[in-house]
Amino acid sequence: MNNICRIKIMSIVGARPNFMKIAPISNAIIKFNESNATETIIDHVIVHTGQHYDAKMSTMFFVELGIPIPDVNLEVGSGTHAMQTSEIMRRFEPVILEYMPDVLLVVGDVNSTIACTLVAAKIEYPKDQERKRPVIVHVEAGLRSFDMEMPEEINRILTDAISDILFTTEAAGNENLLRAGVAKEHIHFVGNVMIDTLLAHRERAALSPILANLQIKPQQYAVVTLHRPSNVDDYATFGGIMSSLNEIALDLPVIFPIHPRTKKRLAEWQIFCSDAIRFVEPLGYIDFLKLVSEARIVLTDSGGIQEETTVLGVPCITLRNNTERPVTVTDGTNHLAGVEPEAILKIVNQVLTNWQKPDKLPALWDGKAAERIVAALASDVLGRRS
Repeated sequence: MNNICRIKIMSIVGARPNFMKIAPISNAIIKFNESNATETIIDHVIVHTGQHYDAKMSTMFFVELGIPIPDVNLEVGSGTHAMQTSEIMRRFEPVILEYMPDVLLVVGDVNSTIACTLVAAKIEYPKDQERKRPVIVHVEAGLRSFDMEMPEEINRILTDAISDILFTTEAAGNENLLRAGVAKEHIHFVGNVMIDTLLAHRERAALSPILANLQIKPQQYAVVTLHRPSNVDDYATFGGIMSSLNEIALDLPVIFPIHPRTKKRLAEWQIFCSDAIRFVEPLGYIDFLKLVSEARIVLTDSGGIQEETTVLGVPCITLRNNTERPVTVTDGTNHLAGVEPEAILKIVNQVLTNWQKPDKLPALWDGKAAERIVAALASDVLGRRS
């Protein structure tokens, strides 16, 4: 037992999409530690930046997904991109110096991701420590929309540029990183941790009473989510999207779990909404998974939902001009519609009248991505010590 090697991994979560990505990694670390086949123990520290702090956007997901209570909560809250990013950096620096992790693991593309990555890249541990700074690991690396007006795109590019180990979800991610000059040996194609979470909770979601609660039947409704500033903070764009949803609602009831940002804009601009569009408060993961899995069609500007609908076999209409997840179009159920009402309605009509479910899933979207990540980290970090 004296030969056991300990690795300290610090994981960062901050916003709703992060929680679904960290949950399987946390579980995989527990499973790794319980294995008798290894002499390595991983100490896992979770830091919640508080970027999403509302119970419906944060706390509920920790409970539902079985994520351990964070060891640290920075309680940053909302603000402009600059204010939020800088405040996360300010509050995170003393935390990383206190814990001095071997690995700083970040997921996705939110402000918490780039803020903590920047701190870790520039930090200097005391000179008596084994390493100068943590190994920086980016999970879901290499995704690109090639739209620099998206704040997330800037976060992705910068995070990838200063990460040491990059785990990708699809082949396009590898190609993007190689073109950017990332060394091949630093890139690991492991699959999609979002799908790990979906597959782990699919049976549980099947028992959700959400359809009965909303008094709707399978395949007889559409689901909509909208939250991106480019869609809901522009009056003309938002109004056009809502006009197309009003048209769709004439034939197919629309269930719309509404994001706080979107709700605020609807009230502010008093945009007309059909009575057939039913607004509901943000749902927990299990209820939302059930709602989407039984929908006839989903319309969204979310990246994660493009992935989830692909695995669920539900047609997805992406209300954007681009996607950073092209495999959901080539090998999945995703259709890029843009934001113009005529284009949206044309694609929706095509899907509702003439659509066939793909007969395959993207490579390695098998529910084991997190296990591959943890195994690779244990091997790579130990290798860097030798």
